[in-house]
Amino acid sequence: MYDLIILGGGPAGYNAAERAGHAGLKTLVIEERALGGVCLNEGCIPTKTLLYSAKIFDYAKHGADYGVTFADAKIDHAFVVERKNKVVKQLVSGVGAKLRKSKVEVVKATASIKERNAEGFVVVAEGKEYVAKQIMIATGSAPALPPIEGLADSLKSGFALTNREVLDLPALPKTIVVVGGGVIGLEMASYFNSTGAKVYVVEMMDHIAGAVDREIANMLEKEYASRGVEFILGAKVTSIKDKAVTYEKDGKTTKIEADYALVSIGRRPRTAGIGCENIGLKLERGAIVTDEYGKTNVPGVWAAGDVNGKSMLAHTAYREGEVCINNILGKKDRINYNSIPAVIYTNPEVASVGETTESIKEKGLDASVETVTLKYSGRYIAENEHGNGIVKIITDNKHHNIIGVHMIGSYASEIIYGAAMMVETEMRVSDVQKLVFPHPTVCEVIREAMFM
Repeated sequence: MYDLIILGGGPAGYNAAERAGHAGLKTLVIEERALGGVCLNEGCIPTKTLLYSAKIFDYAKHGADYGVTFADAKIDHAFVVERKNKVVKQLVSGVGAKLRKSKVEVVKATASIKERNAEGFVVVAEGKEYVAKQIMIATGSAPALPPIEGLADSLKSGFALTNREVLDLPALPKTIVVVGGGVIGLEMASYFNSTGAKVYVVEMMDHIAGAVDREIANMLEKEYASRGVEFILGAKVTSIKDKAVTYEKDGKTTKIEADYALVSIGRRPRTAGIGCENIGLKLERGAIVTDEYGKTNVPGVWAAGDVNGKSMLAHTAYREGEVCINNILGKKDRINYNSIPAVIYTNPEVASVGETTESIKEKGLDASVETVTLKYSGRYIAENEHGNGIVKIITDNKHHNIIGVHMIGSYASEIIYGAAMMVETEMRVSDVQKLVFPHPTVCEVIREAMFM
């Protein structure tokens, strides 16, 4: 008998398990693949490893702008992939070590919930039954694969790729079509563009980067268009077959021949086959319904991470898992989705938190928007010869607190946590004006914006 069984060993699952183990709960994690989930094995970490190699290659190619000349810079894709695998292996091993230290039991198997009986919840994994007082579902998500003509066969043949297969290509493509202009698509478009491929991004919406502040999304699009990425917006992909992607736009049908097609149009919660129906769990659009405390409609059942469909980000999953454990332990806790930061790790980086220029109009909020160039930062100018980054601050006019911050430029991913803290704690403009930022840094532009 366990106090807690966690289905899934990704960010939500393994982090929650560690917290539960530390608190003395007898905890079991059941994971069918490798610990770390999608994020660690085929998402966050491997993509950032590839992107960092591409960034170094970009620096080498443009070193002359800074007085450094490289005779013949090259990128060794096979070595980059090998290093990516080494990084992933090291981190997966680290997760396992942390769970062992927390006395968490781990079983590698496919699991499903069989029933709830007088003893608790019965979970079946590879024919063996496990029983727990409470369970937490953290089975994550999988790539969304629409019914596009030829897609199934193209995935089998290797022409079409998901975020998993694209990380292990044996050689760099000369041409690749990225279907979907969201975070995954843009980051991989960035990598292949930097390494010399001809990249096409086909997106159904009239803009890239999803819910990102539109001005910043447009700046990112313009930057990569100048580097040779071809964006085809407002287009519907009708087939992926015979080494080509066909799309419709403005009543015209066009075919693009390529070495590969990366399908990255989003992700869907992984709830099929885990026994939700056996205990009456409520689902909406395939996602487990939870409240701000991580509770489902079934007492004793919790859900965290991508499986609840709220915010498919690893750091959200970490926090959701912690919220579940805290509430299981009787420590009332909740998650605030309004202050969760998001990052696109392109070069330049994009980072955001809170309300956008578009959302304040949609919600009818009385707010002000201040946009400041990153060129107010001496460090930014010193390190970005051709950079034109900005930071956008959105404040509530009644209470003068910060409700949104958006950036495009270097170090944005490392700066945004401070902005998220400002949104979470409802800091006022006058509060930030009193803070001392280190100089010279890029982040001090945020303080600069408070005096505009």
